[in-house]
Amino acid sequence: MLKKIKRLIVIAGPTASGKTALSVALAKHYACSVVSSDSRQFYKEMSIGTAKPDALEMDNVPHYFIDSHSIQSPLNAGEYAQEAGLTLKSLFAKHDTVILVGGSGLFIKALVEGIDDIPGDEDVRSKWNAIYAEKGIRHLQEELLSKDPVYFEQVDQQNSVRLIRALEVIDITGKPYSQSRQGKLQQNYYSTYYYIVNHPREILYERINERVQQMFEKGLEQEARNLFSLKDNQALNTVGYKELFAYFEESISCNEAFNLIQQNTRRYAKRQLTWFKGISDATWGTPDQLYPMITQEIPKTN
Repeated sequence: MLKKIKRLIVIAGPTASGKTALSVALAKHYACSVVSSDSRQFYKEMSIGTAKPDALEMDNVPHYFIDSHSIQSPLNAGEYAQEAGLTLKSLFAKHDTVILVGGSGLFIKALVEGIDDIPGDEDVRSKWNAIYAEKGIRHLQEELLSKDPVYFEQVDQQNSVRLIRALEVIDITGKPYSQSRQGKLQQNYYSTYYYIVNHPREILYERINERVQQMFEKGLEQEARNLFSLKDNQALNTVGYKELFAYFEESISCNEAFNLIQQNTRRYAKRQLTWFKGISDATWGTPDQLYPMITQEIPKTN
Protein backbone atom coordinates (compact mmCIF):
# COMPACT_ATOMS: atom_id res chain seq x y z
CA MET A 1 0.00 0.00 0.00
CA LEU A 2 1.38 3.40 -1.00
CA LYS A 3 1.67 5.88 1.83
CA LYS A 4 0.45 9.47 1.82
CA ILE A 5 4.04 10.79 1.90
CA LYS A 6 3.89 10.72 -1.89
CA ARG A 7 3.90 14.23 -3.40
CA LEU A 8 2.73 15.37 -6.83
CA ILE A 9 4.21 18.76 -7.69
CA VAL A 10 2.07 20.39 -10.40
CA ILE A 11 3.86 22.99 -12.52
CA ALA A 12 1.18 24.68 -14.60
CA GLY A 13 0.83 27.98 -16.40
CA PRO A 14 0.41 29.63 -19.79
CA THR A 15 2.37 28.77 -22.89
CA ALA A 16 5.94 30.12 -23.14
CA SER A 17 6.15 30.83 -19.41
CA GLY A 18 9.12 28.54 -18.73
CA LYS A 19 7.39 25.46 -17.29
CA THR A 20 9.65 22.94 -18.99
CA ALA A 21 12.93 24.30 -17.66
CA LEU A 22 11.50 24.62 -14.14
CA SER A 23 10.08 21.09 -14.15
CA VAL A 24 13.39 19.61 -15.33
CA ALA A 25 15.32 21.52 -12.64
CA LEU A 26 12.92 20.24 -9.99
CA ALA A 27 13.06 16.68 -11.29
CA LYS A 28 16.85 16.75 -11.05
CA HIS A 29 16.64 18.18 -7.52
CA TYR A 30 14.23 15.46 -6.35
CA ALA A 31 15.75 12.73 -8.58
CA CYS A 32 12.34 11.94 -10.05
CA SER A 33 10.43 11.86 -13.34
CA VAL A 34 8.25 14.32 -15.22
CA VAL A 35 4.74 13.55 -16.48
CA SER A 36 3.45 15.90 -19.18
CA SER A 37 -0.11 17.18 -19.17
CA ASP A 38 0.19 19.15 -22.40
CA SER A 39 -2.61 17.79 -24.55
CA ARG A 40 -0.72 18.35 -27.82
CA GLN A 41 2.77 17.21 -26.83
CA PHE A 42 1.39 13.66 -26.56
CA TYR A 43 1.42 13.43 -30.35
CA LYS A 44 4.46 12.16 -32.24
CA GLU A 45 3.58 14.08 -35.39
CA MET A 46 3.49 17.51 -33.73
CA SER A 47 6.77 18.86 -32.36
CA ILE A 48 7.74 22.36 -33.42
CA GLY A 49 4.23 23.80 -33.20
CA THR A 50 3.71 22.38 -29.71
CA ALA A 51 7.09 23.57 -28.38
CA LYS A 52 7.81 19.98 -27.42
CA PRO A 53 11.02 19.71 -25.36
CA ASP A 54 13.91 18.06 -27.14
CA ALA A 55 16.51 15.72 -25.64
CA LEU A 56 18.76 18.63 -24.66
CA GLU A 57 15.93 20.38 -22.80
CA MET A 58 14.84 17.16 -21.05
CA ASP A 59 18.44 16.79 -19.85
CA ASN A 60 18.29 13.01 -19.23
CA VAL A 61 15.22 13.37 -16.99
CA PRO A 62 12.63 10.64 -17.75
CA HIS A 63 9.53 12.19 -19.33
CA TYR A 64 6.15 10.52 -19.83
CA PHE A 65 3.37 11.46 -22.28
CA ILE A 66 5.80 13.12 -24.66
CA ASP A 67 5.55 11.50 -28.13
CA SER A 68 3.41 8.80 -26.53
CA HIS A 69 0.47 8.78 -28.96
CA SER A 70 -0.46 9.44 -32.58
CA ILE A 71 -2.93 12.05 -33.78
CA GLN A 72 -4.64 9.13 -35.50
CA SER A 73 -5.56 7.85 -32.01
CA PRO A 74 -6.38 11.03 -30.07
CA LEU A 75 -6.41 11.06 -26.29
CA ASN A 76 -9.24 12.82 -24.44
CA ALA A 77 -9.10 14.01 -20.84
CA GLY A 78 -10.79 10.93 -19.41
CA GLU A 79 -8.49 8.55 -21.25
CA TYR A 80 -5.47 10.60 -20.19
CA ALA A 81 -6.59 10.49 -16.56
CA GLN A 82 -6.80 6.71 -16.71
CA GLU A 83 -3.47 6.17 -18.49
CA ALA A 84 -1.54 8.82 -16.59
CA GLY A 85 -3.03 7.56 -13.33
CA LEU A 86 -1.45 4.17 -13.96
CA THR A 87 1.84 5.87 -14.79
CA LEU A 88 1.74 7.80 -11.51
CA LYS A 89 1.19 4.59 -9.53
CA SER A 90 4.18 3.01 -11.22
CA LEU A 91 6.37 6.05 -10.57
CA PHE A 92 5.23 6.51 -6.97
CA ALA A 93 6.09 2.88 -6.29
CA LYS A 94 9.71 3.90 -6.86
CA HIS A 95 9.80 7.58 -5.87
CA ASP A 96 8.18 9.84 -3.29
CA THR A 97 7.90 12.78 -5.69
CA VAL A 98 6.66 13.19 -9.27
CA ILE A 99 6.50 16.40 -11.31
CA LEU A 100 3.36 16.99 -13.40
CA VAL A 101 3.85 19.79 -15.92
CA GLY A 102 1.67 21.38 -18.59
CA GLY A 103 -0.72 24.06 -19.64
CA SER A 104 -3.80 21.93 -20.33
CA GLY A 105 -5.92 22.67 -17.28
CA LEU A 106 -8.66 20.20 -18.13
CA PHE A 107 -6.18 17.32 -18.36
CA ILE A 108 -4.54 18.28 -15.06
CA LYS A 109 -7.95 18.46 -13.41
CA ALA A 110 -9.02 15.11 -14.86
CA LEU A 111 -5.92 13.37 -13.53
CA VAL A 112 -5.76 14.95 -10.08
CA GLU A 113 -9.44 15.51 -9.28
CA GLY A 114 -11.21 12.97 -11.45
CA ILE A 115 -13.48 13.38 -14.43
CA ASP A 116 -17.09 14.47 -14.05
CA ASP A 117 -19.84 12.06 -15.10
CA ILE A 118 -21.48 14.34 -17.63
CA PRO A 119 -24.39 13.11 -19.79
CA GLY A 120 -24.45 13.04 -23.57
CA ASP A 121 -27.07 12.73 -26.28
CA GLU A 122 -26.19 11.99 -29.90
CA ASP A 123 -29.38 13.65 -31.21
CA VAL A 124 -28.66 16.88 -29.35
CA ARG A 125 -25.05 16.79 -30.50
CA SER A 126 -26.17 16.25 -34.09
CA LYS A 127 -28.44 19.27 -33.79
CA TRP A 128 -25.54 21.50 -32.74
CA ASN A 129 -23.29 20.03 -35.42
CA ALA A 130 -25.91 20.94 -38.00
CA ILE A 131 -26.17 24.47 -36.58
CA TYR A 132 -22.40 24.78 -36.76
CA ALA A 133 -22.36 23.61 -40.38
CA GLU A 134 -25.02 26.17 -41.28
CA LYS A 135 -24.07 29.20 -39.17
CA GLY A 136 -20.41 28.74 -38.32
CA ILE A 137 -18.35 28.94 -35.17
CA ARG A 138 -19.26 32.56 -34.42
CA HIS A 139 -22.85 31.47 -33.75
CA LEU A 140 -21.67 28.74 -31.36
CA GLN A 141 -19.54 31.27 -29.51
CA GLU A 142 -22.47 33.67 -29.13
CA GLU A 143 -24.75 30.88 -27.90
CA LEU A 144 -22.26 29.68 -25.29
CA LEU A 145 -21.47 33.21 -24.14
CA SER A 146 -25.15 33.86 -23.47
CA LYS A 147 -25.79 30.50 -21.77
CA ASP A 148 -22.56 30.00 -19.79
CA PRO A 149 -20.23 33.02 -19.66
CA VAL A 150 -18.08 31.30 -17.02
CA TYR A 151 -17.15 28.37 -19.24
CA PHE A 152 -16.94 30.66 -22.28
CA GLU A 153 -13.97 32.41 -20.66
CA GLN A 154 -12.24 29.07 -20.00
CA VAL A 155 -12.82 27.17 -23.22
CA ASP A 156 -10.75 27.35 -26.41
CA GLN A 157 -13.24 29.53 -28.26
CA GLN A 158 -11.98 28.34 -31.65
CA ASN A 159 -12.52 24.68 -30.79
CA SER A 160 -15.89 23.77 -32.28
CA VAL A 161 -15.91 20.31 -30.65
CA ARG A 162 -15.69 21.74 -27.14
CA LEU A 163 -18.24 24.46 -27.88
CA ILE A 164 -20.69 21.90 -29.23
CA ARG A 165 -20.10 19.60 -26.25
CA ALA A 166 -20.87 22.40 -23.81
CA LEU A 167 -24.03 23.42 -25.67
CA GLU A 168 -25.11 19.77 -25.84
CA VAL A 169 -24.81 19.37 -22.05
CA ILE A 170 -26.58 22.68 -21.43
CA ASP A 171 -29.51 21.47 -23.55
CA ILE A 172 -29.65 18.13 -21.72
CA THR A 173 -29.31 19.39 -18.16
CA GLY A 174 -30.88 22.83 -18.41
CA LYS A 175 -27.99 24.35 -16.46
CA PRO A 176 -24.62 25.90 -17.35
CA TYR A 177 -21.95 23.44 -18.44
CA SER A 178 -19.56 24.94 -15.86
CA GLN A 179 -21.87 23.66 -13.12
CA SER A 180 -22.00 20.15 -14.57
CA ARG A 181 -18.21 20.01 -14.49
CA GLN A 182 -17.96 20.60 -10.73
CA GLY A 183 -18.10 17.04 -9.43
CA LYS A 184 -16.73 15.53 -6.23
CA LEU A 185 -12.97 15.36 -5.88
CA GLN A 186 -11.44 11.91 -6.06
CA GLN A 187 -9.44 10.69 -3.08
CA ASN A 188 -5.75 10.38 -3.90
CA TYR A 189 -2.97 8.47 -2.16
CA TYR A 190 -0.62 11.41 -2.78
CA SER A 191 -0.56 15.06 -1.74
CA THR A 192 -0.78 17.64 -4.51
CA TYR A 193 1.03 20.98 -4.60
CA TYR A 194 0.06 23.50 -7.27
CA TYR A 195 2.46 26.11 -8.65
CA ILE A 196 1.55 28.44 -11.50
CA VAL A 197 4.38 29.87 -13.58
CA ASN A 198 3.63 33.38 -14.76
CA HIS A 199 5.18 36.71 -15.73
CA PRO A 200 3.94 40.28 -16.03
CA ARG A 201 1.70 40.42 -19.11
CA GLU A 202 4.06 42.44 -21.29
CA ILE A 203 6.93 40.03 -20.57
CA LEU A 204 4.77 36.97 -21.21
CA TYR A 205 3.60 38.41 -24.53
CA GLU A 206 7.21 39.14 -25.52
CA ARG A 207 8.13 35.54 -24.70
CA ILE A 208 5.21 34.29 -26.81
CA ASN A 209 6.16 36.46 -29.79
CA GLU A 210 9.78 35.31 -29.55
CA ARG A 211 8.72 31.66 -29.35
CA VAL A 212 6.61 31.95 -32.50
CA GLN A 213 9.58 33.51 -34.29
CA GLN A 214 11.76 30.61 -33.14
CA MET A 215 9.15 28.08 -34.30
CA PHE A 216 9.26 29.52 -37.82
CA GLU A 217 13.06 29.48 -37.76
CA LYS A 218 13.01 25.81 -36.73
CA GLY A 219 10.71 24.85 -39.62
CA LEU A 220 7.12 25.17 -38.41
CA GLU A 221 5.86 25.90 -41.92
CA GLN A 222 7.31 22.65 -43.29
CA GLU A 223 6.02 20.66 -40.32
CA ALA A 224 2.53 22.04 -40.98
CA ARG A 225 2.84 21.22 -44.71
CA ASN A 226 3.69 17.63 -43.82
CA LEU A 227 0.47 17.46 -41.79
CA PHE A 228 -1.78 19.36 -44.20
CA SER A 229 -3.44 16.22 -45.55
CA LEU A 230 -4.56 15.45 -41.98
CA LYS A 231 -5.83 18.97 -41.27
CA ASP A 232 -9.34 17.79 -40.36
CA ASN A 233 -7.95 15.80 -37.44
CA GLN A 234 -9.11 17.40 -34.18
CA ALA A 235 -5.61 17.42 -32.70
CA LEU A 236 -4.50 19.75 -35.50
CA ASN A 237 -7.23 22.29 -34.77
CA THR A 238 -4.53 24.03 -32.79
CA VAL A 239 -2.86 27.42 -32.79
CA GLY A 240 0.22 27.31 -34.99
CA TYR A 241 -1.20 24.78 -37.41
CA LYS A 242 -4.67 26.00 -38.31
CA GLU A 243 -3.35 29.44 -39.30
CA LEU A 244 -0.76 27.89 -41.63
CA PHE A 245 -3.40 25.59 -43.09
CA ALA A 246 -5.37 28.73 -44.00
CA TYR A 247 -2.22 30.07 -45.67
CA PHE A 248 -1.77 26.85 -47.65
CA GLU A 249 -5.38 27.18 -48.79
CA GLU A 250 -4.52 30.74 -49.94
CA SER A 251 -7.12 32.42 -47.76
CA ILE A 252 -4.44 34.45 -45.96
CA SER A 253 -0.80 35.34 -46.61
CA CYS A 254 2.19 33.78 -44.82
CA ASN A 255 2.79 37.06 -42.99
CA GLU A 256 -0.84 37.14 -41.88
CA ALA A 257 -0.54 33.55 -40.64
CA PHE A 258 2.57 34.47 -38.64
CA ASN A 259 0.84 37.46 -37.03
CA LEU A 260 -2.28 35.42 -36.31
CA ILE A 261 -0.26 32.70 -34.61
CA GLN A 262 1.27 35.29 -32.30
CA GLN A 263 -2.11 36.90 -31.64
CA ASN A 264 -3.99 33.63 -31.10
CA THR A 265 -1.24 32.28 -28.84
CA ARG A 266 -1.54 35.38 -26.67
CA ARG A 267 -5.29 34.85 -26.51
CA TYR A 268 -4.79 31.20 -25.62
CA ALA A 269 -2.41 32.19 -22.82
CA LYS A 270 -5.06 34.52 -21.46
CA ARG A 271 -7.60 31.68 -21.36
CA GLN A 272 -5.07 29.43 -19.64
CA LEU A 273 -4.51 32.07 -16.96
CA THR A 274 -8.26 32.38 -16.44
CA TRP A 275 -8.48 28.62 -15.88
CA PHE A 276 -5.58 28.48 -13.43
CA LYS A 277 -6.95 31.38 -11.41
CA GLY A 278 -9.67 28.93 -10.40
CA ILE A 279 -7.14 26.86 -8.41
CA SER A 280 -7.50 28.47 -5.00
CA ASP A 281 -4.50 26.87 -3.29
CA ALA A 282 -1.93 27.50 -6.03
CA THR A 283 1.24 29.52 -5.55
CA TRP A 284 2.14 31.89 -8.40
CA GLY A 285 5.50 33.23 -9.50
CA THR A 286 8.21 33.32 -12.12
CA PRO A 287 10.45 30.27 -12.51
CA ASP A 288 13.25 32.03 -10.61
CA GLN A 289 10.87 32.76 -7.74
CA LEU A 290 9.26 29.33 -7.65
CA TYR A 291 12.31 27.07 -7.71
CA PRO A 292 13.77 28.13 -4.33
CA MET A 293 10.28 28.36 -2.86
CA ILE A 294 9.33 24.82 -3.90
CA THR A 295 12.62 23.22 -2.85
CA GLN A 296 12.37 24.87 0.57
CA GLU A 297 8.69 24.05 1.11
CA ILE A 298 8.94 20.44 -0.05
CA PRO A 299 12.01 18.68 1.39
CA LYS A 300 13.69 15.75 -0.26
CA THR A 301 12.85 12.32 1.15
CA ASN A 302 14.95 9.20 1.38
